[in-house]
Amino acid sequence: MKIKNILVTQPAPTDERSPYFTLREKFGLKIDFKPFIKVEAVPGQEFRQERINILDHTAIVLTSRNAVDHFFRMCKELRITVPESMKYFCVSESVAYYVQKYIVYRKRKVFIGKLTFSDLIDVIKKHKNEKFLVPCSDIQKQEIPLLLDKAGIAYTNAVFYRTVASDLSDLRDIKYDMLVFFSPGGIESLRKNFPDYVQNDTVMAAFGPTTAKAVRDAGFRLDIEAPMPEAPSMTGAIELFLKRGDKAGAKAAKKAPAKKKAAPAKAAKK
Repeated sequence: MKIKNILVTQPAPTDERSPYFTLREKFGLKIDFKPFIKVEAVPGQEFRQERINILDHTAIVLTSRNAVDHFFRMCKELRITVPESMKYFCVSESVAYYVQKYIVYRKRKVFIGKLTFSDLIDVIKKHKNEKFLVPCSDIQKQEIPLLLDKAGIAYTNAVFYRTVASDLSDLRDIKYDMLVFFSPGGIESLRKNFPDYVQNDTVMAAFGPTTAKAVRDAGFRLDIEAPMPEAPSMTGAIELFLKRGDKAGAKAAKKAPAKKKAAPAKAAKK
């Protein structure tokens, strides 16, 4: 099947150098972007009912920009002044840099993982005496509490925001050659907005093991799974898939038997 149009279930990139745009030009694709999920804040009043005291903790575990935004939003709503001694454990450099939006970076203690939570847990283990707060959504990656429990870390999971399905009624239909997902919430949104959706020949791509599992659990066929050793990014995995498809098409064309020329019609006997 020739891939001509792709729907990426995320907001459109703001950077003109995005690899999605490179992919579009390279393969002559039409790529649309539409967030299938949106984030809603848990109100401070509702959070109080959980009886979680932010200031009982000495360290914050930040796994995404959403976690950063909603941690500081909640502190502002509850009129909490975060002490200078608070430590921040960030899953990646990009999250750590984003923290600077709210704090004076040089005056705080910021610890950074390489990229994944399993990398960050190695850093956290060196600070076992801290009391960790993990701001998260209602849909949290299962590995986070599992790894923290396994390491014997004192921590509190706290839901600061929720992930809910977007209204996709403006799409009308979902006729794309490829759908690209980044979270289990995206799959749930697809099923909620299009309950009669049938995959047929549509290629499905998923980033991360939890998203891949959600695709399969929903009864869909998973065609592209990222990251992979040869393609650590979603765009890299898509490109690999497209290249393999082109090669397969070229092979099939070579193997196809040449059409025989029609024999000239015999002259009618008089």
